Amino acid sequence: QVQLAESGGGLVQAGGSLRLSCAASGRSTFSTYAMGWFRQAPGKERQFVAAISTSGGRTTYADSVKGRFTISRDNTKNTMYLQMNSLTPEDTAVYYCAARASGYTITVLTTVRDYPYWGQGTQVTVST
Repeated sequence: QVQLAESGGGLVQAGGSLRLSCAASGRSTFSTYAMGWFRQAPGKERQFVAAISTSGGRTTYADSVKGRFTISRDNTKNTMYLQMNSLTPEDTAVYYCAARASGYTITVLTTVRDYPYWGQGTQVTVST
């Protein structure tokens, strides 16, 4: 089992940048978990943002963030990151990190139902 805690959210002007972190803790080996970022705006369903394989060798992104966001992980620090650049008000949401035990694979997982473990979320607000 793994516990996840997001940080790094905040208020930023349009065009700005933020870096989110997701720290994992627990008895399980972080490097065996496929990880992902999702976001949920008020009144909307939780949506996929980006995912990364256990080693970090494979990543995938939602079309809406491709070219602006970068997902990465540092397995030595049990932490995943989301670098967000060129932010727009449409990026305003609560951002969640998620994990699934996957062994050492190149699997990337892109749907909410793929992930059994979730953090509490961090608010990102982009002003005009």
